[in-house]
Amino acid sequence: FKAVRKLDGFKRAFWVFLKDLRRDFTITRCRRFAQAIALGCELPQTTGHIYSHYLNRPTSVARYAAIMRELPWSFSAHAKDIWTTPEWEKREKIADAQWGTTCTRFGRNHLAGLAPMGEQNKVMLTYHGLDIPRFPKPPQRREMRDGSNPQKPVRIVSVGRGVAKKGFDDLFNALAMLDPALNWTFVHIGDGALLDQMKQQVKDLGLSDRVEWLGAKTRDVVINTLRSSDLFVLASKIDAAGDRDGLPNVLMEALSQKLPCLATDVSGIPELINHGDSGWLVSPAAPEMMAEAAERLIKEPELRKKLGDAGYKRLKTDFTLDKCLLQIAERFGVGAGGD
Repeated sequence: FKAVRKLDGFKRAFWVFLKDLRRDFTITRCRRFAQAIALGCELPQTTGHIYSHYLNRPTSVARYAAIMRELPWSFSAHAKDIWTTPEWEKREKIADAQWGTTCTRFGRNHLAGLAPMGEQNKVMLTYHGLDIPRFPKPPQRREMRDGSNPQKPVRIVSVGRGVAKKGFDDLFNALAMLDPALNWTFVHIGDGALLDQMKQQVKDLGLSDRVEWLGAKTRDVVINTLRSSDLFVLASKIDAAGDRDGLPNVLMEALSQKLPCLATDVSGIPELINHGDSGWLVSPAAPEMMAEAAERLIKEPELRKKLGDAGYKRLKTDFTLDKCLLQIAERFGVGAGGD
């Protein structure tokens, strides 16, 4: 602590911390400042910039440490850290940062609206992008299953943690509304705090014989499951705390295998999926709408193929990792024109 007090920016960092503490009087806030002290002392003297992932706690540490060391700093914001961070805190972090980036246009517009007048461009949009060469080529063809054959049910899959914002309660309610004569199975991959509750809901709805629970699985298992399925479904919504998905990577992973996607038009999802073209979108927290869409997609394999093909093309055109990373690299002077 004696060493950090000698840093030229320590006094200012301390006053910024006290200002924050008055509005967020928590032990967590104190921990962030303590971590910033450690970071400020340990950073090499050659450090020229601090870059932080997540706009909430990690960026608090980065901001305090950067002020102590009188360094420029920047951040990337994603989903929960945007929507559960108080507005006053977002405004002040954006004002202090040299620049920031986030992974959806929806999030970018929100953060840019909190930037100081005339500085909206300091927040940029950078999609995550998918490293497509790491994934196998899509299956040559899928069986044109339409739910009419009990021996060949349409295979529906979803990947996601058992948390409220994933909307699995809405999804299971939607599945329970499907025509009982349709033949389908549903596979869930993921763990999470609500998993037991989800299983009980499925049991109460009388769907246990149609639902398979795989739990958390490795990437290879996830990809192989996507390849052997007919439809991917994600029922994301905004939870009670305001948390929501950004642009879930699993949607891009599904499209990498030409697997058609049925999802909700929450946050950045419509930026990847154009309704009726590269996928199918319904309103969040609307099981009736999801049931209607799922039933149509189960019955119409040609429509599924059209959506899967178009989704794959959109992925390869606008959401590749190299294209998305180039913007970040250029900010650091790296890339086509850098060293």
